[in-house]
Amino acid sequence: MTVMATEKTNVVGIRFQKLGKLYHFKVKDNRELEAGDHVIVETKRGQQLGQIIAYVPSEMVHKQKGMRYVQRKANPRGSWVTFHYTTENKSLDINPLKQLLNKSLRTRVEMRLIGSRDVAKIMGGFGACGAPRCCSTFLTEFSPISIRMAKEQGVSLSPQEITGMCGRLRCCLVFEYEQYVEAKKTLPRVGKMVDTPYGEGKVRDVRVLRDSVVVVIDGEWKEVFRHELEPLDELRALQDKAANGCDRHEGGGCDCGLEAALSGVTGQVKETAVSEAKEVAPKPQVQPKPETRKKQGSNSRRSRRDRRNHRYSRHKQRKQNPKSKRNE
Repeated sequence: MTVMATEKTNVVGIRFQKLGKLYHFKVKDNRELEAGDHVIVETKRGQQLGQIIAYVPSEMVHKQKGMRYVQRKANPRGSWVTFHYTTENKSLDINPLKQLLNKSLRTRVEMRLIGSRDVAKIMGGFGACGAPRCCSTFLTEFSPISIRMAKEQGVSLSPQEITGMCGRLRCCLVFEYEQYVEAKKTLPRVGKMVDTPYGEGKVRDVRVLRDSVVVVIDGEWKEVFRHELEPLDELRALQDKAANGCDRHEGGGCDCGLEAALSGVTGQVKETAVSEAKEVAPKPQVQPKPETRKKQGSNSRRSRRDRRNHRYSRHKQRKQNPKSKRNE
C-alpha cells in the first residue's frame, strides 16, 4: 500500500487558546513553519500569539477576501502579557491595576474580560456526570442553549439538574435535542389513546432513547415499542372522515378518503377500518339531472327580428307625422 504525499498549501489553521476556534491565515514560505509552531499574527485585537494546528488541504481552502498573513515565528522573549479576568461588576475600573502591572513587569499588559463559560473552559475540572468538562475537552465554541431543550428531553427543571459548574445551562443539553424532537414527531404524545398487543390504553410517558412509550392498560403500566403501536384517536377520526365521503362524490359511498388515510396502516387494523367504514357509509343516491332550457331555434330569432323591425317602423312614422300621435 502506497501513500501519496499531499503538497502543502499556503493556508494554515491557527488556534489562539486551548480548544479554541480555528482561524485561517496565509504563510509566505511554508518551508519555515510546521504544525505546532507558535507564530505572531495581526488580528482585529492587534498582534496575537497563536499556534499552528495544521496546514489546510487544498480541497478545504475557500477563497476568503482579506485573509491575512502570518507575520513571523514567535521566539521565547515575548513583548506583551495578556491577562484574562472575569467580574460581575461591568463598571469596574481596572486601569490602576493595569498600570501597576506595566511597571512591575516592564512590558505591555493587556487585560481581557471573559465570560463564566470561558473561565470554566480554562480552569477545567469534572462535570456533574463525573467526566471531564465538555468545554475543556472537545468543545471549540459554545452553542446557544435554551430552557426549551431541557423540557423536550424531559429533564428536571431544577437548577441543580440543568446548571453546570459555570452557573449557566449545561452544554450537553444541546447534544441530543434534535434527536428528541425528530423522535417525538412519530411517537404518540402523553395522554393519547393507542392500541397495543395488550389492549387499548393511554400513554403516560415517552421514552425516546428506547423508541417506546409507557401505556396504562387496566391499571397496569406496560412498555410498548413503536412497531407495536396503533393510534386510536387518529384512526377513528380517519374512519369517520372516510365514512362521510368526500366533496368529489356527492351522497357518500366513496372510499378514496379511506384509502388515502390508511396508506401507512397495515395488518388487521386496516382491514377492520375498511370493513367498518363500508358498513356505516351511506349508499350513493342518484341525483336527478337539472332541467336545462331549450335552445331557441330559428323561429324565435325571426320573431325577435320582426318585433324590432315593427318598433322601428312605428318610430319612423311618428317622427315624420307628429300629429298622428295626437290623434291616436
